[in-house]
Order: sequence, then C-alpha cells, then structure tokens
Amino acid sequence: MFGKRGNDKPLGGAATLPPPPKPAAPKAESARPAEPPARAKAPPALEQVEVPRHVESAPMARSDNYYERKTQVFAALIDTIDLSQLAKLDVESAREEIRDIVNDIVSIKNFAMSIAEQEDLLSDICNDVLGYGPLEPLLARDDISDIMVNGARQTFIEVAGKVQQTNVRFRDTQQLLNICQRIVSQVGRRVDETSPICDARLPDGSRVNVIAPPLAIDGAALTIRKFKKDKLTLDQLVNFGAISPEGATILQIIGRVRCNVVISGGTGSGKTTLLNCLTRYIDEDERIITCEDSAELQLQQPHVVRLETRPPNIEGEGEITMRDLVKNCLRMRPERIIVGEVRGPEVFDLLQAMNTGHDGSMGTIHSNSPRECLNRMESMIAMGGFSLPSRTVKEIIVGSVDVIVQAARLRDGSRRITHITEVLGMEGDVITTQDLFVYDMVGEDAQGRILGRHRSTGVGRPAFWDRARYYNEEQRLAAALDASNAAEPARDT
Repeated sequence: MFGKRGNDKPLGGAATLPPPPKPAAPKAESARPAEPPARAKAPPALEQVEVPRHVESAPMARSDNYYERKTQVFAALIDTIDLSQLAKLDVESAREEIRDIVNDIVSIKNFAMSIAEQEDLLSDICNDVLGYGPLEPLLARDDISDIMVNGARQTFIEVAGKVQQTNVRFRDTQQLLNICQRIVSQVGRRVDETSPICDARLPDGSRVNVIAPPLAIDGAALTIRKFKKDKLTLDQLVNFGAISPEGATILQIIGRVRCNVVISGGTGSGKTTLLNCLTRYIDEDERIITCEDSAELQLQQPHVVRLETRPPNIEGEGEITMRDLVKNCLRMRPERIIVGEVRGPEVFDLLQAMNTGHDGSMGTIHSNSPRECLNRMESMIAMGGFSLPSRTVKEIIVGSVDVIVQAARLRDGSRRITHITEVLGMEGDVITTQDLFVYDMVGEDAQGRILGRHRSTGVGRPAFWDRARYYNEEQRLAAALDASNAAEPARDT
C-alpha cells in the first residue's frame, strides 16, 4: 500500500501512494498527471446518424452533497498518497491503488452512499488524478463530435449534428483551469492570465481551444473537436448520403489525377474529414507535406512530412505562421502540399505552389459557396499587402485552382457535399466556373430530416479530362459521368 494509516486518525502519515503521470505539489487538484492514458480517437465531422453509442448517453445529475463529499475524499486522498511513488506505476496499477485508498477513506468517514454512488465517486476521483476529470466519460464516447465547456457549471456536446446540454460539471473553476493546463502542457504550451488563449490537441489528435479568464468572464471556456475512431471514407459518405456514388467516383479521380483542389465550407461542415477522404487516393510514392495550425490530418501514405505553426512566446517572439511554413515547404521537395486551413495571406503562397509544379495540392477555406470561395481568396491575398491588380490576382487563381468542392452542414445537422465545381478561366474580369455535381433540397420528412438529391449537371467532358487521360482514368471518368446522367433523377438521399 501507499500510505500508513494511524489508529486514531482517519488517515495518518503520508506514506507511499500512486500519483498522476506528472508529480505535482500536494495540493488538492494540483496533482497534475503527466500523461493520461492514451485514447484512440479519430477524425472529425461529416458523421451522420447511425453512430455507435456504446457508453451511457449522459451522466445522471448529481447533487451538491455529492460534490461536497467528493471534495473531502479528494483532499484526504492527496494528503495520504505519495505522488512520487504513484508516478512510477502504470496507469492501470495506479488506478487500482487509488480505488483501494478511496474505498478506505469512504468507509472511515462513514459516508452513507449507495454502491452506484460509490462507483461514480471512485471513477470521478481516478479521472481527476489520472485523466481529464469530468471530461473522461465524454471523451470515451465516439458519437460525440464536439465538447463545449462554458465555465465549471455548464457543458454542452454535439451528437449527430445537434447540440445538447449535459449534466457534467466541474468542482470549481480552478479544477477546470487545471485540466485545461494539463491538456495544453502536452504540446508545450500554457494557458494562464498572461497567455489566456491557446490551441492544443489531445494525444489522439483531437483539436482543443482554451480561452481563460480574464478574457472568458464566466470561467475558462474549453472547446474540443473530437475525431472518430474509424477514419471515414468516401464509401461511408455515400452511405450517409453526403454524396452520390457517381459523385464519389468523380472525387476519387480528382484526387488521383493531381487536380489542385480547394475544399470550401462553413464551420463544422466536414471540410477536414473530406480532405482526409480525398488524400486516401494519393499514390503512395508521392512526397506529401502538410501545413496546419493544429495537426488534424490523418494521412495514410508512407512519405508524409507534417508541419505545425507555433504561437509567439511570452515575450511575443518566436512565432511561426502558416505563411512561413508554406514558404519553407517549397524548399523541401514536395510533390503535393496540403494546407489544413487557409485563413490569410498564405493563400498566395499556396496558389504559387499549385502553379509551379506541385500539382495535386489541396487546402480548405471557410466560405459558403464556390463563388464566395473565389472572392475570399482574392480578399486574403489583399490582406497580405500585395499590391497586385485585381485581374492579375484572378488570373493567378484561375491558373492554380482546378476544382472547388463545397461542403455544407444543413439545418437538420446532416452534412452534404453540395457542389463539385471546376474553375475554367476568365471572361473579361470575371472568373468562369462550371458545376459538375450539385445537391438539390426537395423538402423534409416527418422527423424534420432534409430530403434532397445529388444530380449531375450534364457536363459530358470536364476541363480535367486531358489530365484524367494522362493518368489512364478517362474511361472510369466517362463511366461515372454517364452513370450520373442516367441515374434516377428523383433519387432521394
């Protein structure tokens, strides 16, 4: 055992007991575990209805009395255990030791608790010491795509595209802040009053954003965009109705024949998931370099170099921007450059890369339609201070981007690929485009789910036909276009 217990005290002398992975000061909630048990989670969005729910849908509401008891037990546990000894144990052994001691504390304090309440208490305290506290049950669920913590008392989740409130709460604002600090410290960052905004990621790659007081008035706000355990494929998107089978084949060919692709969509529309799906069709002998603010892409090819931006330090120095990464990766002999999210002047460097021999490069942009995507690229180039005539900027865009794929999240929470659009050229000062596939909404069912269909616009020979022929994909492309033109026009998804 890890602690000595005296005869007349509830838990006398501090002996040896299991700590979190990172030993911390013996203060309630400051026992900061080093590395919580690794959890294999997975890619984000574009998930639909039939998601596995293998854990209870929501924890039961707990009384203030429960939290008071938990605070007393936790304080007694921290006074009893030897954190340096606990840190030497593996996670499972440490969890068992903590459970033993908590059971002793509960019986010594003579708390009147049911077996279920005692199990909840044991689980909560183990999660506090070794993991992410009240967030652990939510992180274990694969049907949740987003976790939104608004201070210690309010936690929301997104399931199947719909936001719902949970009964999860934290002991106090300090516990929430400690868990935020535990998460961001894993990627060498910190969050406190001097540096109150931070982006980080969990060991499984899930994206985390923290904004702490004084900027967050009601306590730290923590947002986690989770990844699904099983990486989604285009075939699964077809099953979900996000795209038609013929449209999925067209996207496979676009990824295979090295078209320069921009994936456009709003927040939560599934841009990163779609980008992951397209990269599955890149040949394994190609050298790929990814540039991201927070590493999310899950490429399967063997020759991938992953780059990530870095924020400035406390003195305001050492920042590495997305533009720095994109410019540097041009010197790294890439065959494809993939930018996780284009937000500013780095779009100019990405377009230059697309136009200088790095065919098949891809990126995502926040916008609501293919036409707006083109306008946003012009605006972002202007944000970089480039004094180029508008027509020149448009010519650069036309010479660089081949295809825009538009993703959207509909009001019923479902995700759809609404456009596959080619960028053709210029007519006067206007960029011309043509849609290959579009999604038409036709109504909704009794449950409020959107009904619609993907249809081909009847284009028989896309602008990238010659490129498809170069890669021996023209027959498959022709078959997909013929099948889409002959498909049942009233097919609902």
